[in-house]
Amino acid sequence: MFACIYVPDFPAQALTRVSPELRDQAIAVLDGTPPLLTVIAANPRARDMGIQVSMTKLHAEACAGLQLLRRSLLQEAAAHDALLDSASSFSPRVEDTQLRTPGSHLPGDTIILDISGLNRLLGSAAKIAHEIFSAVSKMGLIANVAIADNPDAAMHLARGFLGVTVAAPGTEARRLATLPVTLLGAAPAMLETLESWGIHDFGSLAALPEVALSQRLGQEGLRLQKLACGSTRRTLVPAEMPLKFEETFELEDALELLEPLAFLLNRMLEQICARLLARSLAANEMRLALELTGYEDQSAAEQEARKTAYERTFQFPVPMQDCRTFLKLLQLDLAAHPPGGPVKKILLAAKAVPPRFAQSGLFLPQGPAPERLELTLARIRGIVGDERVGSPELLDTHAPEGFRMRSFHSNNSTSKGAKDVTPGSVRGSSRTAMRIFRPPLQTKVQLKQGMPSRLFLHGQRHQVTAAAGPWRRSGGWWTEHGWTRDEWDLELRTNETSPVLVRVYRDLTSAKWFVEGSFD
Repeated sequence: MFACIYVPDFPAQALTRVSPELRDQAIAVLDGTPPLLTVIAANPRARDMGIQVSMTKLHAEACAGLQLLRRSLLQEAAAHDALLDSASSFSPRVEDTQLRTPGSHLPGDTIILDISGLNRLLGSAAKIAHEIFSAVSKMGLIANVAIADNPDAAMHLARGFLGVTVAAPGTEARRLATLPVTLLGAAPAMLETLESWGIHDFGSLAALPEVALSQRLGQEGLRLQKLACGSTRRTLVPAEMPLKFEETFELEDALELLEPLAFLLNRMLEQICARLLARSLAANEMRLALELTGYEDQSAAEQEARKTAYERTFQFPVPMQDCRTFLKLLQLDLAAHPPGGPVKKILLAAKAVPPRFAQSGLFLPQGPAPERLELTLARIRGIVGDERVGSPELLDTHAPEGFRMRSFHSNNSTSKGAKDVTPGSVRGSSRTAMRIFRPPLQTKVQLKQGMPSRLFLHGQRHQVTAAAGPWRRSGGWWTEHGWTRDEWDLELRTNETSPVLVRVYRDLTSAKWFVEGSFD
């Protein structure tokens, strides 16, 4: 058994998929080179008003209440990928009929899938068809679904009847009899010949004698007759299913506020999450690209100086599928890093990975959910900055405070042979910690025979009872900000019972002294 998914008025539905409010309006899709724009698709409301395919833009504008939209190949490609995702959730054998059309490179509106054996999981053929219809509806598309014993019969039933159609084995010819012969996709000359014979539907073509038909129309005529009878047999050609989860939205008018932009991002995220769930996948990275406008009146140099493109990449510690979490993260980042101009085009892409499977231990405390923790970190980044939130990572350098902050990532596995070493785990060992002052405290040091003897800090004088050093450290001479300094470890006498150990250094480029930290 085979099922076919057909989306009528595909260019129009690709536009209304991200803008559902357009479904209640009469819309027509225009394509071509201005001023020679023609209608290539229209929804049922527009057809009720008299709009037909190939009608010029001038004639379509005469209809009051009709909304004209330009065709978007990017949105059609995203809708086609969503159609493939919904079909792949039912069967691994999915055929893209558009790829079988010679010379065609545009996104298709028809998908055929092999559903053999699926009745053991979902039940009858009618129930399978309704499940497929529901899955496609979640992608924002209204499709016709048909099930038949061969792929071609299922395809013609889906293109000829609205809603869900199920043809039992052996009844294909009777169900196809009323369909017009134009659905066969024959050449115009062949259709003209059939029209001159008075052949208008599948049933009339199927009733013609085979010998006489082959003598007049050849093998092509016999092929069309077999299609009309629903008796063709062929092997399904499975399509390659790329893991590409992208949604694009091209705006008629540029957006200048973040609130309407977040409204559109929410719709696009809902579509991406629905596609991820259909493939049983999650996202660990999200990329947002905005095409900005508003600089057309400036010179080329000024346009290059200003940002005309805005791109942000978000990496998540664990794979996630929650649309609301994604939206909140995007809103927080856009508030902290707003685009530099009105938005004309939106691209949202997700990197798909297997979902996260976690099991909590019985004797371990319950930790915060990774999604909520990521939102908290995003709020902190908006206050203190991106470079101050994360986990410190040491750099391969001897420079003072040579580290950087990296974003948090999950680490559920432990390396084999690794052992945790805690303070006191090694018998007889002692550890000293140094508290770093940021920024370092500027001080004055009095030298005696080249050794520090007194230290003045915050208006108080401290006697140096012991000193170790100096240790000269330098580096970065090949960069703009090099560093050279002499370091000392000093023991200071204070009013307290125990002395204080500090680390001081002299910056040789400025000849100033600083207290870098104290030892515990």
